[in-house]
Amino acid sequence: MRKTALVVMALLLGTLLAAAEPPFRDKEPVGRMVVGKVTDHQDRPLPNSVVYLTNTRTRATKTYIVGADGAYRFPALSPNLDYEVYAQYNGRKSDTKTVSQFDNRPEVNINLRIDTK
Repeated sequence: MRKTALVVMALLLGTLLAAAEPPFRDKEPVGRMVVGKVTDHQDRPLPNSVVYLTNTRTRATKTYIVGADGAYRFPALSPNLDYEVYAQYNGRKSDTKTVSQFDNRPEVNINLRIDTK
């Protein structure tokens, strides 16, 4: 009878633990997002610009071709990594900006400017 009671308690405890959600689930972001616009120095969007986002640890690079509004977005990025972002348009390049792992904002807005002249 004692073994049966222990087995029942172990099963009950296992069921409770499996059903419980960790308390931090609602508080921690799933990932971060980098968004922004690519413009010239007169704040006009530069459609068809290519934005490059590089993971500074692995050097893996993602690209995004902006639309008519000049906007770009890179969702679901790791909050524990640093990234570099820059844009190119007709052979010209913006400054490179860094997104730090110590910046805890879930959405980082970085506008990139390219001198087209």
